[in-house]
Amino acid sequence: MELDSIDKKILECLIENGRMSYVDIGKRLNISRVSVRDRVQVLQEKGVIEKFSVVINSELAGKAVSAFFEVDCEPSHLVSVAEALVENPSVASCYQMTGPSTLHMHVLVENFTRLEQFINEELYELNGITRVESHILLRRFKSRTGLKL
Repeated sequence: MELDSIDKKILECLIENGRMSYVDIGKRLNISRVSVRDRVQVLQEKGVIEKFSVVINSELAGKAVSAFFEVDCEPSHLVSVAEALVENPSVASCYQMTGPSTLHMHVLVENFTRLEQFINEELYELNGITRVESHILLRRFKSRTGLKL
C-alpha cells in the first residue's frame, strides 16, 4: 500500500499518542474527523496499523530485569523452540535472525533469581537449542514504539 502525506501524518500523530482523538488529528492536519476515521480504518484493513496498544514501563510495573538472548537452534527445531518461547509470559519478543538458525529474544523478569529460573528451568529445557548467549540491559538510551516516517 502506498502511503500519501496525509496517511503518514496521521500515523505520526498516532505514534506520538495512540489515544489522540480523530478530532484532534483532524485539527492538526486541517482535515475532517470523518476523513481521519476513514483513513485510519483503511490503514487497519490494509494491515498498516496492526493494532492499538499501550506501552508500559516494565521497570515500574515490577519487571526490573531486561535481558536479550541469542538462541541458536538445530534447524529442524527452530520453529518448535520459537513457538514454545512465545508462549512463555516472560518473553516480550522473539524474532528469527540471520545466521545459524538463530532466535533473538527479549525477556522481562522481576529479578535475577527469576532470570536464573527462566534460563535453567524454561529455556535450557527446550529440545534443539545448541547455544545461548545473554545480555543484560544496563541502561536504555532510546526505545521506539513506532516507525519514524
